[in-house]
Amino acid sequence: MNKIIIISNTSWSIYNFRLNLAKAFIDNGYEVQIVAPKDGYTNKLNQKFNVYDVDIDSNGINPLKDLKTIFQIYKIYKKLKPDIVLNFTIKPNIYSSLVCRCLQIPCISNVTGLGTIFIKQNFITKIAKFLYKIALKKNKTVFFQNEDDKKLFLQYNLIGQKSNIDVLPGSGVDLDKFKPIIKADNGEFIFLFVGRLIKDKGITELIEASLILRKKYKNFKIWLLGKLEVQNNTVISQSELDNWLTNDFIEYLGATDNVADIISKSDCVVLPSYREGTPRCLLEAAAMEKPIITTNTIGCKDVVDDGINGLLCEVKNVKDLAQKMETMLNSSIKQRRLWGGVGRQKIIQKYDEKFVIDRYLLHIKNIQNYN
Repeated sequence: MNKIIIISNTSWSIYNFRLNLAKAFIDNGYEVQIVAPKDGYTNKLNQKFNVYDVDIDSNGINPLKDLKTIFQIYKIYKKLKPDIVLNFTIKPNIYSSLVCRCLQIPCISNVTGLGTIFIKQNFITKIAKFLYKIALKKNKTVFFQNEDDKKLFLQYNLIGQKSNIDVLPGSGVDLDKFKPIIKADNGEFIFLFVGRLIKDKGITELIEASLILRKKYKNFKIWLLGKLEVQNNTVISQSELDNWLTNDFIEYLGATDNVADIISKSDCVVLPSYREGTPRCLLEAAAMEKPIITTNTIGCKDVVDDGINGLLCEVKNVKDLAQKMETMLNSSIKQRRLWGGVGRQKIIQKYDEKFVIDRYLLHIKNIQNYN
């Protein structure tokens, strides 16, 4: 087994979240090909890998568009003849798995999170469950990023009985890249949000909570770091963002490839998300010894132990979030460093990126030996 295809719904996500995994495959003697829509990161990936463009409408439900996507994937796989395919994100998990089943190519899917369609239970959720059940039936391995998502898929019988099921520690963290950097205390406290600017990340609650907090305190800022124009049904509009930015303590930093640099300049990372797989931004924050405020929900609560390496708040509860932000704002530097230190130790023990890479290599070798 020599040729591996990695497919995801954006080149950006592969470059930012799977690059070290792909490099590790090459170091272990595999040939790696990338299949993902063209974006600003395609050329960066092309410097080391061959990238094949495919149209993936991440959040659309147009059957004709999706059939076109499936046909594109089919043609690429038919041409490249991979020995194994690694799927990431919802539509590649489903459509790539279906193509692999048709072409009898072993594949591994990674359920990185269940997304908006599982947060808001509706007709689309039923369709997604149905498609997952068909698609994952013949997967050699299905990875999850938390036990709750795994239990849900088992509960709804969405996984084939012959599939290996495993739980990864998220996508892991590069501990050499994300390491502690002490921020100088200049009297201004920075709350940092890292993620796509979508409502399901709890960003609206964060803004509302910060407005409550601003009535009492003037010594803090809210930094928003992440992509604005993304394909998601709950995306924040430019006008909504512009309205938030009329408050001089709220700043939008755009997107960056150097997240570590921004985290190092913050005092606390805040993610009031409704549901996650295992949020990469929290792993990176903890690795850099930053205390965290996040929601007591699936995925997020796995990273933060309340009162130990950060604080947990209730989902969609603005007042509770504001209270936790106030607690963090009023905590001593010594206390925050204590929380941060415990957080990094947790990352070292459980979420090192090397654990994820080793688990992939193990499953791939097992599939190779089995075939």
